[in-house]
Amino acid sequence: MNINTTMSAVKRTRRPLRLAVVGTAVASGVLLLAGPASAHVSVQPGTAEKGGYSTVSIKVPNEKDNASTVKLELDLDPKHPLVSVMPQAVPGWDVKVEKTKLDKPVQMHGKTIDEAVSKVVWTGGKIEPGQFQQFPLSVGQLPTDTGELVFKALQTYSDDDVVRWIDPSKPGGEEPEHPAPVLKLVDKADGKNGKEATAQAAASESEDGGSSDGSDTTARALGIVGIVVGAAGVAFGVLAGRRRTTA
Repeated sequence: MNINTTMSAVKRTRRPLRLAVVGTAVASGVLLLAGPASAHVSVQPGTAEKGGYSTVSIKVPNEKDNASTVKLELDLDPKHPLVSVMPQAVPGWDVKVEKTKLDKPVQMHGKTIDEAVSKVVWTGGKIEPGQFQQFPLSVGQLPTDTGELVFKALQTYSDDDVVRWIDPSKPGGEEPEHPAPVLKLVDKADGKNGKEATAQAAASESEDGGSSDGSDTTARALGIVGIVVGAAGVAFGVLAGRRRTTA
C-alpha cells in the first residue's frame, strides 16, 4: 500500500469521527440551552386585563436533584391590593390566605373594603426533583393604574434551603438570577385597540421569556433533536471506524 492510499484511508476514517464529535457537541449545546428554560417560578398565563378578574397559576419547578419543594409563600404587591384572591385546591397541599388592613379603604360592588389579601402560603405537599406544580388563583379586581403586578415568591426545599424569587426585572436589562413572577396587565379588549394591546403584550411576553410554557416546549423539542443528531453521529462514526478497520 503506497503512502497516498494510506493517507486517503486515514482521512476517510477521520471524517465520520468528526461527524460524531460535532453531533455530540450539538446535542450537548442544545441541552444546555434547554435546561434554564423551565427554571423560574412564573405566572401562567403571563397577561390579564386591567380592571377585571382573572384565573392565573403560579408555576413552580423543582430545581434540585436531591431535595423536594415543600413550601411556597406568595407575597402580593401592597401598592396594588387585591380584594379577592381565592386559591383552587391542590391535591396534597394545604393553603392559607392572610389579609392585612388597607391604609385607604376602597369601594367595590357598593361595599367598603378595608382589608385585602397580602399573602398566600402552600404547605404539606411535595414537588419532587424533575417535576413542577401549578398553584391556581382567582384574582381581582385587577388594578387599572399599573402595567404589571409583581408576586414575590419564597420556595422552600426539604433541605431547608429557601430560594427567594423577589428580584425586580429591568426592561432591556440583564435578567436577574431570581426574578420575581410578574403578571402583565393590558387594556380591556373592547374592540380593535384592546385586541391590539393584548396581542402586543403577548408578543412582548414571548420575546422576554415571560411565557415559560412556550419556552419549555421549544427547549424540549430542541433537546430531543440534539440528542438524535448526537446519537446518529456517534453511531455513524463507530460503524465507519469498524469498516475501515476491517478493510
